[in-house]
Amino acid sequence: MIPRPEIEKAARVLARADSLVIACHIGPDGDALGTSVGIALAARDAGKEAIVSFEGQISDELGFLNTDLVVPPDAVPSEPEVMIAVDTAGPDRLGGLRANAEKAKTLIVIDHHGTNDGFGTIDLIDGTAAASAQVALPVLLAAGWTIGPEAATALHTALVTDTGRFQYSYTTPTTMRTAAQLLAAGARPEQIGQEIYETAPFGYLKVLANVIGRAELDGEKRLVWSSLLQSDLAEAGIDASATDGVIDVLRLPGESDVAVLLKQQEDGTTKASLRSRGRVDVGAVAKTLGGGGHHNAAGCELEKPPDEAIEVIRELLT
Repeated sequence: MIPRPEIEKAARVLARADSLVIACHIGPDGDALGTSVGIALAARDAGKEAIVSFEGQISDELGFLNTDLVVPPDAVPSEPEVMIAVDTAGPDRLGGLRANAEKAKTLIVIDHHGTNDGFGTIDLIDGTAAASAQVALPVLLAAGWTIGPEAATALHTALVTDTGRFQYSYTTPTTMRTAAQLLAAGARPEQIGQEIYETAPFGYLKVLANVIGRAELDGEKRLVWSSLLQSDLAEAGIDASATDGVIDVLRLPGESDVAVLLKQQEDGTTKASLRSRGRVDVGAVAKTLGGGGHHNAAGCELEKPPDEAIEVIRELLT
């Protein structure tokens, strides 16, 4: 839990700031984008200038969020007065925006990764929080900002996605109280549910069929794994950003404790998504390989093709 004086210190910075730059990790997920957009929209409603930036694309399933304040990295001031790094376990995860963060007059880090050692002027890091949105909301309220329906929907999206619809073990009473506050502020759970969990392009089914068709089970390691190839995307006519839900299907077999989805990149490298049922700390595995995440959900990148990448990961599983 973050000490109240630190929350109030950050809130005073936000209240005094005329403009804010909010940045999140490369290829933002629901928590990174939802929290970033939520902060920016609340700042705008409080009369502040605010922009959101990151490297990578917004996944199709998150396209319903209000992204009017999102700008490309090259539009971010080189030396921001106040910058907020959201859901970013380390400065490298900002990509090219790390340089902007290092030159910011004040850098506030809002995160819930237990592997984050802190890299800001003010570090608001709570490894027990279910999502970065859970860390952010008390700060926004302490700044005296009103959370409107659009900001509430963005922040609630962060909670919903990072808790697996409130079913993961790190969903706590505080998480649910945060959700209740956002629902009271006008968040739309029905929109979030439909857009993220009930809508996908037809090509997604073709990709899913290919990935599940090549899935393998290692009974000794209690590991299920598969690969998502560039040829799968080309055949289906969709972008990788539309395939975030594949890992949730791959992790279904009851014979597995760990699921790994290996996403082949255009340059021949592999992005690995790891999920655990609880016995194995996949966050530690990912950190060993230069990535990060949480005990039950993590990711990393390997400069190897999928068939070699899985052997590296397999060796780290105990």
